[in-house]
Amino acid sequence: MLSIILASKSKIRKEILNKHNVLCDVEVSNVDEEPIKESLIKEGVSPEIISKNLAELKANKVSQKKNDSLVLGADSVIDLSGELISKPESRDEALKILKKLNGKKHSLISSVCISKNGSMIWNYTDKAYLTMKNFSEDELKLYLSKISDEKLFAYNVYQIEGEGRALFSSIEGDEDTIMGLPIKKIKEYLELQK
Repeated sequence: MLSIILASKSKIRKEILNKHNVLCDVEVSNVDEEPIKESLIKEGVSPEIISKNLAELKANKVSQKKNDSLVLGADSVIDLSGELISKPESRDEALKILKKLNGKKHSLISSVCISKNGSMIWNYTDKAYLTMKNFSEDELKLYLSKISDEKLFAYNVYQIEGEGRALFSSIEGDEDTIMGLPIKKIKEYLELQK
């Protein structure tokens, strides 16, 4: 059985690992992401690099305390034509995000990093492309009313594994990547470490 420490409080990431027979202990990194994102955006860094940096930061922070353990950090962001879109902090913000994405194609970037003794030893980034259908504001509000706060603020503005699938006319890419964890590549790496 493969095992790892997950530097994330994301229930869906833990579920994906468990579903694929990867045992994981959870140790939340408590990295304050917003000032880091703001700083990197000011520097003109791409959403993909921001996602990679945050995944690495989370993994490194936890692995400094967990000697000789493999620690997995992860981060997912939405890239809308170069604009970074993060998880909403409120329902109003969630509606604004959905209105921005309405009728457009965007990419969802999921980055993962494995660290040991405070340093990155492996990382991988995957992208999926999603095209949202056109909805009226009332339809978007109705969609949001069906989603609990816990799910809305944990997994971005759409739940591809549930209600969110109906938002899209086209989904290209790995579903696990969209849910925040490109598990196939993680398992390939962990198998090599046995």
